[in-house]
Amino acid sequence: MTSQVIEFAMRVPETFRNLRKERLSHLRPIGEFFDHQRISRPVDLNEATQRITYNTRHFSGNYAIIVLLLTIYGLLTSPWLLAAAGFLIGGFIAINRFAPEPLQVGEHVITQRGLYTGLFCIGLPMLWIASPFALIFWLFGSSAILVLGHAAFTEPPVSSEYTGVETV
Repeated sequence: MTSQVIEFAMRVPETFRNLRKERLSHLRPIGEFFDHQRISRPVDLNEATQRITYNTRHFSGNYAIIVLLLTIYGLLTSPWLLAAAGFLIGGFIAINRFAPEPLQVGEHVITQRGLYTGLFCIGLPMLWIASPFALIFWLFGSSAILVLGHAAFTEPPVSSEYTGVETV
């Protein structure tokens, strides 16, 4: 189990690098993202759907940054959730680092499995009290309102109408 955790920990930086290359390569300039000249109300639901379809692809990097910032804000404004997550993650790391072998404490032998059981018996009620589902639903709702609102009210540029046209 320890080798699986180490393998996972070794893959995390590579995953972040790939995510940065893929998602953030689509980052548009802030002037283009906040261009107030292109904001208008869509005429009907069909036009709003077309705008949302185009803009979510065009501004995907910017929307990913918005969701990331909302996630950080949500975690920082929920100290109980931050403490519970820190306790669980820190406990997991501490058990893997400092107690890979069974410990002899007096007459008792404490195994890694027993330490994990204790960690989860304390950490999961802490996490439940911190209500992570409230943060998840808030994050989903606020992200949807911001992203879909921006995508629906921002007109695509004229050049977007010619993206499927081939020149001869």
